[in-house]
Amino acid sequence: MALRTTFALFPSGVAALSAVVEGEHDKEPVVLVASSFQVGISLDPPLVLFAVQHTSSSWPKLKTGARIGVSVLGEAHDLAARQLASKALHATDRFAGIATTTLDSGANFIHGAPVWMECSIYSEVPAGDHDVVLLQVHAMGTAPDTEPLVWHSSAFRTLTPKV
Repeated sequence: MALRTTFALFPSGVAALSAVVEGEHDKEPVVLVASSFQVGISLDPPLVLFAVQHTSSSWPKLKTGARIGVSVLGEAHDLAARQLASKALHATDRFAGIATTTLDSGANFIHGAPVWMECSIYSEVPAGDHDVVLLQVHAMGTAPDTEPLVWHSSAFRTLTPKV
């Protein structure tokens, strides 16, 4: 499909949105991996956004959390990103071997991310076959020396500085 190919040629960062929420039997981590994550939407209040497909099975669970941890993934997370996004794995199995930190708020973060943000849902807007979700940022942190993971042309890439 020409439109999908065209969209794939726009490079974007990759974010893991995660929280520990009430599950079927106990609290469990839920994650959604998004290449549609955008920053700089608003400074007052501080807002970021991402888009999620209506068919997502993770989003209905994730949005029940009081706070959502957003981890912008680094270049070392290429395999972790595929594992976290896997539809074949149960939610808890998606985190096997991946180091995380969960705050008292339930926000869950992936270790080694160049950017992390603790967020809450500000609003959701229907947009075709997706919903656009605005998140309000309550806390953040950075590791400026960590290179980001980039999604481009349907593959993970890394940035290479021009010389």
